[in-house]
Amino acid sequence: MTSAPFTYQKSKVIQALRYHFISRPEIKVMMLVVNGFAILSAVLFYFKVVSPLAFLISSILWIVLMILFWFLLPQVIYKQTQTFKDSFSAVLGPQQFAIENARGHKGWDWATFSTWMESPHFFHLYFNPRSFFIIPKDAFVGDEEHEARKIFAAKIVKS
Repeated sequence: MTSAPFTYQKSKVIQALRYHFISRPEIKVMMLVVNGFAILSAVLFYFKVVSPLAFLISSILWIVLMILFWFLLPQVIYKQTQTFKDSFSAVLGPQQFAIENARGHKGWDWATFSTWMESPHFFHLYFNPRSFFIIPKDAFVGDEEHEARKIFAAKIVKS
């Protein structure tokens, strides 16, 4: 059983939330479509097939989406989630994953998680595509990070 105390750092959490949003298939498809639309409108504008207004609208749409997914959405989620302002200890046991702090303890069987992902500073443990828990990698000292990675790979069967 591995126990790893941790707190969240705002800048790292924001980056982890960006990874979450950008990794979602529906967001990837939407970004590809918007980027394709922006490139197509630029090419059509260059060849004077469309008016400058069409090119301007596609550019504004692209900029708004980038601002939304890269800045606004992660900030809003961070501000609304009290979890990121608390300190915890993650417990990786043989039967379950648990978090605990001075106010209590909550555990989940490993089968509760549908998948997991790794970003530069966090392990993302997904209950479903929209609900997840992040654990900072710096909570694990030395080889514990590698051991945690092995536990996640063995216990969380990707669906």
